[in-house]
Amino acid sequence: MNEIEKMAFKLKLSHIKNNYKTSINEAMDRQASYEEFLTILLSNELEVRENNGIQRRIRIAKFPYLKYIHDLKLDIFPLETANKIRELKSLRFIDEGRNVILVGNPGVGKTHTAIALGIEACKQMKNVLYITVPNLITELKESMTLNQLTNYKKRFITYDLVILDELGYIGFDKEGSELLFNLLSMRNETKSIIITTNLSFNRWEEIFGDPTLTAAMVDRLAHKATVINIKGDSYRIKETKEWLKN
Repeated sequence: MNEIEKMAFKLKLSHIKNNYKTSINEAMDRQASYEEFLTILLSNELEVRENNGIQRRIRIAKFPYLKYIHDLKLDIFPLETANKIRELKSLRFIDEGRNVILVGNPGVGKTHTAIALGIEACKQMKNVLYITVPNLITELKESMTLNQLTNYKKRFITYDLVILDELGYIGFDKEGSELLFNLLSMRNETKSIIITTNLSFNRWEEIFGDPTLTAAMVDRLAHKATVINIKGDSYRIKETKEWLKN
């Protein structure tokens, strides 16, 4: 038994190392063949590795909280909006390098929807990054100051999906707008971005300042994108009213 544990440790088969005795007993009770026993043993090891990989991707994505697809209450959305979100659950937009833009007032479920899609992508072994737009601008400026902007851009392009949250809550200076435009242009039509924003396209100039840069940004991000306008009252306001009522 010690030899089995040693070999499993060297081969980095942690699940087999820790559970082979139980698997042996179960196989003996079932009178499983050698082939069935080996299949079960390796299948369990593979399942554990895949689950660990998913959890690692979720940690690396840096979601502010976890929200899953089955947590979304699609019945409260208009039918057209709900159907668009259901279509996104297939994640075909990632394979096709298309963007998703979620527009709506604060609290209507934009961020929840984006995170749920991001976690679903992690489950399908895709590399995901979640970051708010203000924090992204800050990181870009810091990277430029440290002469690490090129490395930052290379790392940014490797993600299968980038979720940019809170576009429109804070405006940018000219340098920030240009840095963001150049960064996002690198992913244009090759890698997917989910953007959540409280502003319709005709108000994006309020954020970027420059009308020419704004038009170019909208043109790149919205081309072939799925745009969903989520309407309704704030979840947080509803929950607060319910809490006060109770």
